[in-house]
Amino acid sequence: MTTEGEYESVLCVKPDVNVYRIPPRATNRGYRAADWKLDAPDWTGRMRITAKGKVAYIKLEDKVSGELFAQAPVQEYPGIAVETVNDSSRYFVLRIQDDNGRSAFIGVGFGDRGDAFDFNVALQDHFKWVKQENEIIKNAQAADSGPKLDLGFKEGQTITLNIGQGKKRDKPRPQSSGGLGLLPPPPGGKIALPPSSSNHNTVPPTVGVTQIGCLLELDSSNSNTVVQSNPSSDLWGDFSAPASSVPPPAPRQDPTSGNWVQF
Repeated sequence: MTTEGEYESVLCVKPDVNVYRIPPRATNRGYRAADWKLDAPDWTGRMRITAKGKVAYIKLEDKVSGELFAQAPVQEYPGIAVETVNDSSRYFVLRIQDDNGRSAFIGVGFGDRGDAFDFNVALQDHFKWVKQENEIIKNAQAADSGPKLDLGFKEGQTITLNIGQGKKRDKPRPQSSGGLGLLPPPPGGKIALPPSSSNHNTVPPTVGVTQIGCLLELDSSNSNTVVQSNPSSDLWGDFSAPASSVPPPAPRQDPTSGNWVQF
């Protein structure tokens, strides 16, 4: 039922609809549109479907003046207020009521099948919304009637919060990508570089120097001439001097000269 203060909304409007007088239903099999005089409708006008609260109203109005011809209040769908026929999807049976509460059944039909589809969908959407509203009200009443959860503190009850005293987690050590790890270099170690090939100062071989020293000793044993060596000179010579800087051996004297002493 409607209450005061509820507004009326328009659900669907169809400009062409035909109204027929229908014979009483003889059996429980339903209505048949073939039993009506479809080629001679009793009234032609406009249909407007409105909703006020949870009740829908199917209003048949004049096309020009908008005067109300009849209306059918619908409180549920499908139901007795709107019924379909057995032999067509374009025709319906409506139960109309006047202000005094008297009711009668009439037949309505649409010339286009799409208009009949819109009429059917408009009523389905409205009562789907009504069903959802009833479930919301039912759940709200069930929540109010049930015991309420008391989350408040009792008298003398306290709570302790530990902020910033969480356990420190050890950071995971990074793992090497390869199977074997590389050892670090020794501290302070230096790697000696090989001598450059561009250095022309070469060390003379020790074999040549040794042979030259032996020749000098042999000459000194056969001659009374004393060969004085420079004490400041080194047997190895200057490493920076080339091998050609070594002094040549003393020349051998002729034994027939008078400088030789005969033994």
